[in-house]
Amino acid sequence: MKMEDTYQHKGLRRKLIDELRSKGISNIEVLEAINRVPRHVFMESGFVHFAYKDQAFPIGSGQTISQPYTVAFQTQLLDIKKMDKVLEVGTGSGYQCAVLLEMGANVYTIERQRELFMKAQPTLSKLGYKPNFFFGDGYEGIPAYGPFDKIIVTAGGSEIPQKLLNQLKPQGKLVMPVGGTDSQKMTLVEKINDQEYRTTEHGSFIFVPFLKGRIY
Repeated sequence: MKMEDTYQHKGLRRKLIDELRSKGISNIEVLEAINRVPRHVFMESGFVHFAYKDQAFPIGSGQTISQPYTVAFQTQLLDIKKMDKVLEVGTGSGYQCAVLLEMGANVYTIERQRELFMKAQPTLSKLGYKPNFFFGDGYEGIPAYGPFDKIIVTAGGSEIPQKLLNQLKPQGKLVMPVGGTDSQKMTLVEKINDQEYRTTEHGSFIFVPFLKGRIY
């Protein structure tokens, strides 16, 4: 039942797109991708009726499905192009991954929470999405499959791991919320070359913490 995408769902998504546009999301490809992804499919059953509210909701394992505005904002900052090789650190529900795939990216996604890792795969597969899944510590990235055109981190940390920067191609972009546990600055790092980076901050957000080390 949850997999159904009804006219009502589609209508609610169109309203959500109007809301995102009013909040400053201007990238047409990002808006169109979000309009195509059935967010309700990625939600816990108790929250399905709120799927198209611009809010984050719990998905288990102490994690959340990000607010659509946040997904749109990070994706817009990354400036995704078709065929970009993208590393997503923190698969979570799989919703952000679906948006990246809708934009034509080749996504490598890594998740450290086994419960979420096991849940996201069948959800994305049933919708016809085919990312490259990895279970492990996102702090390490996926060096064997790098370098990447773009890297997106969907959890907040005190600093950007050097190992992730090392896996970014020259001219590549990395987006990550950086700061304390109560608030982070959305940070865009553009890699000029192996020694030189341009870093800019783009507003305050609140994310679940970026954990490293032991995986569950």
